[in-house]
Amino acid sequence: MKRSTFYFETLGCPKNLVDTDSISVLLHEAGRDQVGTPEAADVLIVNTCGFIEPAREESIEILQQLAGQKNPQQLLIAAGCMAERTPQRILAEVPEVDGVISTRRWREIGKLLEQLESETDKQKPVLIGSPAGSPGVSVVPRTAEQGASAYLKIADGCRRSCAYCSIPLIKGTASSRSVEDITADAVRLQQRGVREIVLIAQDVTDYGIDLGLKDGLPGLLEALLPNIPDVDWVRLMYAYPDRVSERLVDLMAFNPQLIPYLDIPLQHADSEVLRRMRRPRDIESTIQFLYSMREKMPDLVLRTTFIVGFPGETDPAFSRLVDLVEEELFDHVGVFPYFFEPGTPAEKDGDPIPDEVKQERLEHLMLLQQEISLHKHQALVGTNLDVLIEGVGDGISVGRSYRDAPEVDGVVILTEEVDPGEIKPVLITGARPYDLVGQLAN
Repeated sequence: MKRSTFYFETLGCPKNLVDTDSISVLLHEAGRDQVGTPEAADVLIVNTCGFIEPAREESIEILQQLAGQKNPQQLLIAAGCMAERTPQRILAEVPEVDGVISTRRWREIGKLLEQLESETDKQKPVLIGSPAGSPGVSVVPRTAEQGASAYLKIADGCRRSCAYCSIPLIKGTASSRSVEDITADAVRLQQRGVREIVLIAQDVTDYGIDLGLKDGLPGLLEALLPNIPDVDWVRLMYAYPDRVSERLVDLMAFNPQLIPYLDIPLQHADSEVLRRMRRPRDIESTIQFLYSMREKMPDLVLRTTFIVGFPGETDPAFSRLVDLVEEELFDHVGVFPYFFEPGTPAEKDGDPIPDEVKQERLEHLMLLQQEISLHKHQALVGTNLDVLIEGVGDGISVGRSYRDAPEVDGVVILTEEVDPGEIKPVLITGARPYDLVGQLAN
């Protein structure tokens, strides 16, 4: 009997959310309906994350929880990044899993379910893994809507060889979507009333290199933005340090749709650590370029991430990282301890720095950035910011200004109720380290 309902659990980054929504479209087209609880579903799907060990542990935990609840008539599917990288571990730790489909093969979800539901083929589990076709080609939208905001994936995979990163092992090399397909997705989002589109990829500034395009991201934006005049904000995540071109900066400075916000993961400030990481090591040139961007765009918001405890990070190297944060260049900073990943270029260096040292360094940087963020937020008190309202209730509203990306940054709390989906001018009346407080401007 053909199963007609499915339930999704999505783990990991926004790129996984896009994959989940794309898979859901395929299942809807096949006559299946999505439900909100596992109990109501015939098929349980977990879109796993496999980037680092804590993410893999969480994926296993969720699969085990669903396995413990499912009845004999339900199917349990492991999809996504962990299913790509370590499918045998999934089957070993969650033997109740009926099927595994890798992140590069999500378009074949229908084939997997048909095989599992076949009256003549009762073999379980069924694995669909690499090799795969081009991950940049798709007949379904590559978007994920969250209220009046939406993610739009412009490329998949990564051609970089950062020493700590497993993404190329999981996703393969960079594969860009066509300008036409991206524009079609954006226009559809505009028609659905989306006010903010977040363009995402492992490296948006590498867009089009595989298509033979030079400085492809500005070209994409120049073609895209005139087609979506009713989308108020277009946000970019994530940019590679030495790939932000002057052409892109000019677009951001002079086109109000392209908001002045950039997430540029620098990963470190010490040139020797950066060399070991296989990242751009001329940090001084990068920092000078960021300052020049601020001169051209005084309202520019910069977000970055750092890794502490990478092999070879000495105390002086960490001090250089502290010095960079103390420059107060960044509005938002994320800090992560180094996680040893087998199969990456850094595997040969082992994991020599103790976990307690990593944690001390992480906490030191985060406390420092908290003070900086509070100082920056206090300077906004008395000013007006446009805020996209995302939630309302109990006499308050919660939203975001252009300064805050969905999920990773802070929010603006309004002391009154405003309809979600509206963008309203807000007078900032209070400041916290991560959030702002305000009221509707007169």
